[in-house]
Amino acid sequence: MSAAPEDETVRLRLDLRYDGTDFAGWATQPGLRTVQGTLEEALTTVLRLAAPARLTVAGRTDAGVHARGQVAHLDVPLAAWRAAPGRSERPPEEALVSRLAGVLARDARPRGAGDVVVHRVRIAPPGFDARFSAVWRRYAYRVADTPAARDPMRRRDVLWHGRPLDVAAMDVAAQWLRGEHDFAAYCKPREGATTIRTLEELRWERRADGLVVATVRADAFCHSMVRALVGASLAVGEGRRPVDWPAAVLAAGRRDPGVTVVAAHGLTLEEVGYPADEELATRAAQARNVRTLPTR
Repeated sequence: MSAAPEDETVRLRLDLRYDGTDFAGWATQPGLRTVQGTLEEALTTVLRLAAPARLTVAGRTDAGVHARGQVAHLDVPLAAWRAAPGRSERPPEEALVSRLAGVLARDARPRGAGDVVVHRVRIAPPGFDARFSAVWRRYAYRVADTPAARDPMRRRDVLWHGRPLDVAAMDVAAQWLRGEHDFAAYCKPREGATTIRTLEELRWERRADGLVVATVRADAFCHSMVRALVGASLAVGEGRRPVDWPAAVLAAGRRDPGVTVVAAHGLTLEEVGYPADEELATRAAQARNVRTLPTR
């Protein structure tokens, strides 16, 4: 195999999962354990990079939020990628997954069971950007509202709620929130950032195991949006608010003190959707544009 030019790089796509309980969120923060910081340190070590690895992620999760279908990318020297197998005959994709598993679970308890796992690595197709190429993100929020649904082995990813919920009423209320709106009433504001989003799916159901589960899918989410939507839904499910109240809050366009941002641990990023490979670059360019609502 010929040597790669020193400045030649390759973009890698990483598919990963994590238990967010003991992380201070995704994004690197000085002095705190974060998913990004943990992964970047492991990648830098395994790939023997001269400069620290820098990850771009599909969606930054808050402290305590979990992920089953998170996606990230990073650019690395082609030579480092080719060298990932070391003396083994494994392809770089397989070798990097295996070596990361060893580093990430090195101090785990139980032994070998780390709270972040990279389960797939591959060379990204041209134009791929983990954040801007994504067309939707899908989350689930899980609630146990009866003693029968409370499983101690699920206490880290299920909210134990003290009152029984009217799931049918919650689902009716959810229907009026779908579509493209300014979700300022459900977002923690960030200077210079838009709060316009397209909520493609928001539905509630009681599943066979007794859990009440929200499925939430949108092109993107602003800070605390999903947990605020869940908080408004729970107010309806308890009977404290009418089914049209969440829509009225949305229309008001400002944060309502009656909307509780629920606990993070019930929330899991389940999946990120991307277009066909030939559309990745176009989608990334579109997503970088600042959105505005059409004039009515």
